[in-house]
Amino acid sequence: MTILNLRNLAALLVLSSAFSANAQTETTSPANTDQSSWFPSISTLYNSAVTTTENLYDNGRLSIILSGYTWHDPRTYSPAKRATLNADAWGFGVSKELRDAKDNEESIQILAISDSHFKPQINASYTYQWMKPIGGNWEIGAGVNAGLVSRTDIFNSIPFPGILPMFSVGTRDTKVTMTYVPHLSGSVNGNVLYFNLRVAVK
Repeated sequence: MTILNLRNLAALLVLSSAFSANAQTETTSPANTDQSSWFPSISTLYNSAVTTTENLYDNGRLSIILSGYTWHDPRTYSPAKRATLNADAWGFGVSKELRDAKDNEESIQILAISDSHFKPQINASYTYQWMKPIGGNWEIGAGVNAGLVSRTDIFNSIPFPGILPMFSVGTRDTKVTMTYVPHLSGSVNGNVLYFNLRVAVK
């Protein structure tokens, strides 16, 4: 591993990796009534995150991500406010994806876009999606996107963690992904949908 310090990245994605591990084993693990056993140690979570990240980086399929549209809820933002916001969230990123034994998808990705205020936003995240075929080569997905976000209007660009719902529709090779930012208190209003196009390159 020379291109990324995956151990440091994995430490920041511990929660999402733990979510993935639970999602993949909850139907195969025997019942356990010991409440304390539901909470793995930090060391176990960290090692799981390292393994997950390294496996995705080494063995995942490479895709490019093209960002181009952000929808701002008109019930949350006035017409005058929406006129000042950036709906053209142009950006670019890369992703590595794998399918598990149940044909659900997990990935790691990094993406840089123009945010709602025309400022740079950088996302580094892990995603897990439950996939469902809908006919032909088409499928839909729903899951979570968990990782770090850097924005100039929040914490002066210091990366902060977040977990957001995400959805997708398309084929294995080409799909539109949507990430929803719910309404938040304070100056960050939320109720925003980010749309990206993901295309496999190998």
